[in-house]
Amino acid sequence: MNTVATGVGAVLAGDAGLAGLAGGTVPSPEPANPAAQLPGRGLRYKDRATQLGLAAARAALADAGLLGDADELLVPPGEAGVVVSSNLGNADTVCRVVETIATEGTRATSPMDLPNASSNVIASSIAIRFGLAGPNVMLCNGETSGLDALFWAQSLLVSGRCKYVVTVGVEPDNPVVRRLTGRDRVLDGAAAVVLELAGTAEGRGVRTRLGLGPYRRTADLSGCLTGLAGAAEVPARWYTSDAAGAAPADVLPAVPRVDLAAVWGAASGALGVLQCAAAIGWFDGGGSGPVLAVNGADDGPATAAMVFDRSSAR
Repeated sequence: MNTVATGVGAVLAGDAGLAGLAGGTVPSPEPANPAAQLPGRGLRYKDRATQLGLAAARAALADAGLLGDADELLVPPGEAGVVVSSNLGNADTVCRVVETIATEGTRATSPMDLPNASSNVIASSIAIRFGLAGPNVMLCNGETSGLDALFWAQSLLVSGRCKYVVTVGVEPDNPVVRRLTGRDRVLDGAAAVVLELAGTAEGRGVRTRLGLGPYRRTADLSGCLTGLAGAAEVPARWYTSDAAGAAPADVLPAVPRVDLAAVWGAASGALGVLQCAAAIGWFDGGGSGPVLAVNGADDGPATAAMVFDRSSAR
């Protein structure tokens, strides 16, 4: 069963959007303004990662033809699910709550902070906002989390748990995230794709943007690439990992490499979905041939790889 992307959204610095993501340049240093893309109320006490995720999910759902003019869901709620990947999305809230408890006691904590201290707040907020009553999954799975999220979304579709899955990768930029990662440049943004089976998309008569190809998750990069060797063509483009110790130069030396982290900052759990959105932008711009995406590195606990292709899209 082929899984395809029918909608995409990106919320990035300078309101770069999909074109800026695919082009690899940031047109403006201004931070993204997710509130401007989310009409209505209800954002006042949402943390930044949740606001970014909501804006990206809305854009992807609308692009897939699943939202009406008033942001109402156009398919039965139980048919639509959510998978979100974010390793650091609410780290600032968690650290603030812990510090408050340690220094002032539990009575000093803010009731507005407590919901945001839950790791699944982004996924649950997206489901509540858009009425998505299907499966709801939040992944905080380290460097491979973004590609893992795409795989789990695909698994929900193939197993028949739902017919549509909005898959979101999001990370915020703040002092806590920089301190925890040791990076001075980190992503402040989100990407989202709506996935469904090719037959479902064909039945709806909607355009497909990209097809999900083989996926592998192993202890090292060579294991991933070996596992994919018999299942995919030599890629035309390679979205590399932003983890330390990324692939050496003698691995697939003829394949052009794109490091999204060099432009947008270390993306952590958002990277895999960001790579998927970038591949859609590249295909939209005339790119062809399979695209390889890699998360993680040889010196980490795991590496994941997935192939995106245009053959399943139309």
